This record gives sequence, structure tokens and C-alpha cells, in this order.
Amino acid sequence: MDVRLARVREHPPPPEGRLNNEPTTTPGAPMRAPGAVAIPKPPGVVRQFFLTHPRLSDLLVVLVYLGWAVLLSIGRDGGPPLWVIGTLALVGAASLLVRRTRPLLAFAASGALLLVSGFVGTFSESLLPLLAVYAVAVYRSSRAAWACFGLGAVASVGHGALVGFGIGVGPWVAAAVSPEGVETNAIVTWANNAVPAVVLLLVATLIGTNVGGRVRYVAALLDRAAQLERERDQQATIAGAQERERIAREMHDVIAHSLSVMIALSEGAHASVPNRPDEARVAMGRAAETGRRTLTEVRRLLGSVRAAPDDASTESAPQPGVGQLMALSEEFARAGLPVRLDLSGTPAEDTALGLTVYRIVQESLTNALRHATGAREVRARVSWSVDSAEIVVEDDAPHRSGDGDAGGDVGRGLLGIRERAALYGGEAEAGPRDGTGWRVSVRLPRKDEDS
Repeated sequence: MDVRLARVREHPPPPEGRLNNEPTTTPGAPMRAPGAVAIPKPPGVVRQFFLTHPRLSDLLVVLVYLGWAVLLSIGRDGGPPLWVIGTLALVGAASLLVRRTRPLLAFAASGALLLVSGFVGTFSESLLPLLAVYAVAVYRSSRAAWACFGLGAVASVGHGALVGFGIGVGPWVAAAVSPEGVETNAIVTWANNAVPAVVLLLVATLIGTNVGGRVRYVAALLDRAAQLERERDQQATIAGAQERERIAREMHDVIAHSLSVMIALSEGAHASVPNRPDEARVAMGRAAETGRRTLTEVRRLLGSVRAAPDDASTESAPQPGVGQLMALSEEFARAGLPVRLDLSGTPAEDTALGLTVYRIVQESLTNALRHATGAREVRARVSWSVDSAEIVVEDDAPHRSGDGDAGGDVGRGLLGIRERAALYGGEAEAGPRDGTGWRVSVRLPRKDEDS
């Protein structure tokens, strides 16, 4: 079935003396915004019953048609034999059974039966085109219904002419018109049969196009609603995947960094216990402090996941940014990493960009702490220009063969750096230096309003 969305007519301007924002409905009636699509009323109990039992509806239509044929055949003087009337009625009933699935076939059969009934002199088949053209309008299209109306009108006129002028194969047709008044009786009989048939066919077409338009309109609304629901589910799935990926990046950066620092401090404390117990005590205290800070940050991250979208309590929690880079480098220095931090330029006011810069530096230094064994210096440089922020973290340790992208925790960390850079339309590169060591380079475009 072809589904065409009907154009939604614009609402007329409000009558004089009424403001645009005043309600135009009766008290207690639901308000509808201007330009909104009208929602059709749900079907009633009877109509809903027939919609859910289409075969029962078809049977009822067939019984009505057969009853019509029986009423017209009772009490008639002369006319065709009963077996002729019965055969035509059964063929017509069979055409009505396929009016839903094959409405054009049902209409063609009704037109043929109407012409045949004109030859033999029966009238019960005049009901078939009405039911058939209605079915075409409802189950096919309005254009096809009006085309069938034209053909049905021609068939009705032909049926009236066959009956009126006595052009039949049986003697009962010719005997119906007296020889002395053939012209007058023929014209009157033709008019009495053709004109009402065409008028009723027009009424059936109008009703059918109205009902069919509503059916197609409701079907279009249901299809649109189903499409919107599928799109909503797809968007929810994509959003959920993106949120899980974001949480995974945050958890990796926070936990991997903190555990690396705590492990380094714990190992240093363990080595210092025999000869330098005071230094070991300080290192263990710093490890505990790092663990508490990590626990707080993990709780904040999990709280933001559980919070409602409009809950502002988690949004007000402090986020690390460019201002905490110096404290970050000092934390790594206390853990034994020979880090040097260079900052230049004016940082962006974008807190999200500041968090991204912080996480990239944090992940790069974490990788250096874990894998840059023997490095004499790890240099982290963050430079801000008018249109970009550049981050370079490099060390002079011997090349680590496990620092590629092909797996491992380092590979995931580098993947997270690239993903963070891609979210801002930036570029990220990581790999061995020309001489010795490892180099991470990231460029992020600035999006300040004043830049």
C-alpha cells in the first residue's frame, strides 16, 4: 500500500479580538500547538473489533450482498432462472472476499458481472461496484479509486442501456419492453438504472477516499513513530557506547597513573627501610596520600555516572586542568621520575580542553614512569599559541620495544591519547625518537570565543 503523508494545513489566523496566545479550544479540551499534527482518535469498540477480525468483516459484507441478491429475486414475475441469479451472486461474493488483498481484481470482476447482469436482466450485481470502488480507495489509493469510478460509471451506464433497450440473450429481457412503447420505456428504464447507480458510485468513492486517506495518514504516523523509536534506540546505543568509552578512558588515566605512582613510592620505601627509615616513612605517607586522592577522584567519576542529567551537584566538583600540571609533575618527581615541566603561552579558558591537556600529560608521564627505566630526564612541554595547544613529552631512556600500539596497557594509553585528541579535532603521534628514548606529540586546536 502506497503511504503518502498528507500536507498539514496551516492554522488560520485567530478571529478579531482574540490574542494569539489565548486558547481556542473549549474548557477542558487538550491544547494543541499551532502547526502541530493532529493525532487521530482511537477506533471505537465496534470498529476495533472488525479491525482485529478482518475475516469476520469480510464474511459480514458477503452476507449483506447475498441477502441483497435474495431480496431482489423474491416475488419477481419472470426474469432469469434462479440458477443464473445464484451463479452470478456466488461469483460476486467470491470477488468480495479478495477486495482487501486484490482490490483492483475485485473491481474488474464487479464491472464484468455488472455488464453480464445487463444482458440477463438481473440487478443484484449493481451493489458490487460500490463495494469494490470503496475497497480500491481504502486499500489501494485515491487516484486508483477515481479511475475506477470513471470505469464504473461507464459500466453502470452500459448496464442501464442493456436493461433499458432490451439487448439481452434471454427472452425475458425482450419481453420486458412492449413493442409499441419501446423508445419511451427504454429511455426511462435506462435513466432509472444508470443515474442512481452513478450517483451511488460517486458517494462510495467519496466515502472511500476519505476513509482511505485517514487510514494512510494513521499508517504514516505509525511508520514515523516506529522510525523515530528506532532512531532513538540507535542514538541511545551510540551514546551509551561513547559514555562507556569516556568512562574507560577516565578510569584508565586515573587508576593507572595513581597505581604507578604508588608502586614507585612503595618500592622506594621498601628499599629505604633498612638504612633510611625516615625516608621510607615519608614515601609511604605520600603513597597513602596518592591513594586517598585517587579514591576521591574515582568516587567523583562514579558519582557523575550515577547522577541525573539535570543534577548540578556533580558538575560543581573540581576538575583537574592546566593549573594542576605543576603539582602533577612534582608528584611524579617525588615518585622518582626526573621530570621537567615547561609551560608557555596563555592557557585556554575552556575547562574541557584544560582537562584534556592534563590527562594527556598525565598518561604520557605515567608511561614514562613505568617504562622509561634509566632515563636521565623526562621533559614535558605545554605551549599555547593563538589557535592551538601543543603537548610534547619525551624521554632519553633506551627504546622500549613494548611501547607500540599493538596491545598492552601502554598501547591502550596511547589509544586513549589519540581518542582525546580526535575529540578536539587534533593530532597525536607517539613513537621512538631519532636517537634514544620515546616521544609523544599532540596538537589540539583552541576554540576560545576570543581567539
